[in-house]
Amino acid sequence: MHVTEANLNYHGSITLDPAHCEEAGILPMEFVEIWNKNSGDRISTYVIFGERHSRCCILNGAAARTCQPGDPIIVCNSVYLDEQRITSLKPRVVTFDKDNRVCDRLSYSVSLGENGYNFSIFDESNQPLAIPALVSRV
Repeated sequence: MHVTEANLNYHGSITLDPAHCEEAGILPMEFVEIWNKNSGDRISTYVIFGERHSRCCILNGAAARTCQPGDPIIVCNSVYLDEQRITSLKPRVVTFDKDNRVCDRLSYSVSLGENGYNFSIFDESNQPLAIPALVSRV
């Protein structure tokens, strides 16, 4: 997602398009983490809904100091749960182009197999995607 506005003269939060939030499973007033891909800044705030289908992403109040219009960011909500419930969690990931139009709709899945936990990523048609391998350098 890309920042569309930074509004220093507001009392805090991030304003998002409710249609985007529904696709990603983000609720109004939910606490989220925001990671700025340009600066590396990481902040925490809460979500308020803006105008539906506006594709808005507005950082408000103190958060406005961490992002500039056009900055690519990651918005992440989270939940705490017991390890036994991790396999029931199916997080949604929505990716966007520079105009905040949805590009991809993905879901993550964790399963428990003979050799421990398995992690998978699926596209919107429920087809598995290749997961980038971790590379170690000697």
